[in-house]
Amino acid sequence: MKEKVIRIGTRRSELAVTQTNLVAEAIEKTGNGMKTELVLKQTEGDRILDKPLLEFGGKGVFVTEFEQALLHGEIDLAVHSAKDMPMELEKGLGIVAVLKREDPRDVLVTMAGSSFTGKKELVIGTSSLRRQMQIYEMGKNLWPDMEVRCENLRGNVQTRLYKLSQGEYDGIILAAAGLKRLGLWKDKRYQYQCFDCEYFVPAGGQGILAVEGRLHSGMESFYAKIHDEETGLCLSLERRILKLLEAGCHEPIGIYSRLIGDKMEVFGINRRGEETKRIHLKGELTELDDLAHLAAKGLS
Repeated sequence: MKEKVIRIGTRRSELAVTQTNLVAEAIEKTGNGMKTELVLKQTEGDRILDKPLLEFGGKGVFVTEFEQALLHGEIDLAVHSAKDMPMELEKGLGIVAVLKREDPRDVLVTMAGSSFTGKKELVIGTSSLRRQMQIYEMGKNLWPDMEVRCENLRGNVQTRLYKLSQGEYDGIILAAAGLKRLGLWKDKRYQYQCFDCEYFVPAGGQGILAVEGRLHSGMESFYAKIHDEETGLCLSLERRILKLLEAGCHEPIGIYSRLIGDKMEVFGINRRGEETKRIHLKGELTELDDLAHLAAKGLS
């Protein structure tokens, strides 16, 4: 009998390949005799690095080419950072599994030994409106004697760290999950200041690897073997809230949920116009749709 090979689509960056290998390893560890093959693609989001995402299509620029490949049968699965996925997926496709969530926090990265003493202005690299909003807000307490100015920053993790090392920025904001998956968490060249999710709210789905595939493929029972139920509940709630808010890259919205005992806890932040709204809610696992509506209402 010919062994089954599952073709998994991924972007070409080191982080994307590393993340996809985590999914491939999980598949091969199921004991079903499944083998995996990585299919590397360059997306529009990878090709255009001199513009913020919101100027040429938003989150979908990292996903569209993989969805077409799935629909045409060129690949069987695609692995995405869940925070990069648009709310609406192509008809016939869906998130078929998620791995256990990695550290969801945002991190301010500076060069080891660097000091802000004597500076009147701090230049922080991030292209995320959500991160910009929160670092401006938090900066008033962290650095009361300095102005914070955010500058656009695109490219893979290594590119961003290189720009930091060249002095283009005083600090940059990255996701802890990516740094950990790349083995950079204990790199002595950098110092990290982590922000608690309760106060500096992550993007919906941050730290989660989502596996996208064709629905009704007959592989559902197999995908269940690599699926983390708790992470799946959190991602489903976070995406439901974002969908109710009709959120995209054009709005600075953070959503983070976690399971505490038998209840779900959710934090959120959103700015519309000049007003910044925050929520902190708890709800029963049997009432997650009600919790999503309450959260969306509180952030609207």
